[in-house]
Amino acid sequence: MTVWDRPEPANRPVPLDRERIVAAAIALADEGGLEAVSLRKVAARLNAGPMRLYGYISTKEELFDLMVDEVYAEILPEERPGDWREALRVLAHRTRQAALRHEWLADLLGRRPALGPNGLAVTEATLAALDGLTDIDTVMRAVEIVSAYFTGAIRREITNLRAERATGLSKRDWQRAHGPHVTRMLATGRFPALAKAVYDGTDVDAEESFETGLDWVLDAVAAKLAQP
Repeated sequence: MTVWDRPEPANRPVPLDRERIVAAAIALADEGGLEAVSLRKVAARLNAGPMRLYGYISTKEELFDLMVDEVYAEILPEERPGDWREALRVLAHRTRQAALRHEWLADLLGRRPALGPNGLAVTEATLAALDGLTDIDTVMRAVEIVSAYFTGAIRREITNLRAERATGLSKRDWQRAHGPHVTRMLATGRFPALAKAVYDGTDVDAEESFETGLDWVLDAVAAKLAQP
């Protein structure tokens, strides 16, 4: 029985429910990451005894599932976009925006399918965007490819943001600090392709990189859909 199927306790001597528990857990995670979340800490945030929470949530994994499902409500578009490409683009961008608001989400993306009501609604919206355009197996592979792209891109962006905070160095500061070493290594002539990328490549920010990569992935999906 999943946490969504299991009823909440009927007796509530102190006001408590899963909604309040999840809201407190998300607040803790937003402040300190997933490592800041435990049933004990959530209970303390709610001024309740830790054992009270076990009537509502059995494990920390269940709590994470509920937290993810709550954030999926932020991802689900208010309206269905007009075509499949725009629908997948909107879902990708809304997932990125949710992860930038809740960085811990990046650590939980790409796991087994989200089975909460909001997670299922996002999955339904994703599949519905391609429904009727091709066979279901091609639809599934297309959705997996787009999801794999934006999950990886989001994780990389969040990792870089965390590194900036941990080191106190922005991307530019880090590049300047390591510039002399990279220059010496490139001067050996052993890395000509890398040298071309460093000296001739255009540096873009995370948002532009995300958008460009998403366009390329959607182009690939469109090409596959166009095949007879």
